[in-house]
Amino acid sequence: MDSDKRTPATIINIDKPGSQPIKCMFNPKEYTFQKENTWKEGDAHARNTSQLKFGGGKPTTLQVQLFFDTYSEQTDVREHTDPIWGLMMVDDKLKDQKSKNSRPPKVMFQWGSTWSFEAVITSIKQQFTLFLSTGTPVRATLDVSFQQVKDTSQLKPQNPTSGGVGGERIWRVSAGDTLPWIAYQEYGDSTAWRLIADANRLTNVRELTPGTVLEIPNA
Repeated sequence: MDSDKRTPATIINIDKPGSQPIKCMFNPKEYTFQKENTWKEGDAHARNTSQLKFGGGKPTTLQVQLFFDTYSEQTDVREHTDPIWGLMMVDDKLKDQKSKNSRPPKVMFQWGSTWSFEAVITSIKQQFTLFLSTGTPVRATLDVSFQQVKDTSQLKPQNPTSGGVGGERIWRVSAGDTLPWIAYQEYGDSTAWRLIADANRLTNVRELTPGTVLEIPNA
């Protein structure tokens, strides 16, 4: 199996600005979104069927299986999987506003510049399937479940012509930066990446050259 190096899927710690995206060694073959709503049964007295009342929507979940293989390098595959595993660990610097308890970071699963999913990781199942003679694992699969933390339907649409003249900012591209990641850092909305692309007349929006200075327009 050859890794798809054209547009690697990444997982980004969005609670740690400037952190490097974690690249998936192989792009997933498939992924699954699931959405559930709650409906409550009303009084069915003298009726064949009770009246249903909408109780609210539950967060969307994303399930994806990631594959890692370091057999050809003869190195420990956990060097690649541990950073993802670490995103489920409590960060003492992150405090819940209500309980004041520390929590794991929020993340963004991103694949290319067409879509991203802001979430928390709710579960990881890691299976090792190949080992060196020393017992070092060199092949693993991770079944990762993400749960939505932001209702994207409630985000206000971005208007490229809004805002006053001037006040634009600049962003110097670092290795691993992507337009959705930059848009999230600047606007709090990864889907606003096209504003930056249009302002800088970018033709190749998937590959950014480190060191490039981008104009960040007012949104």
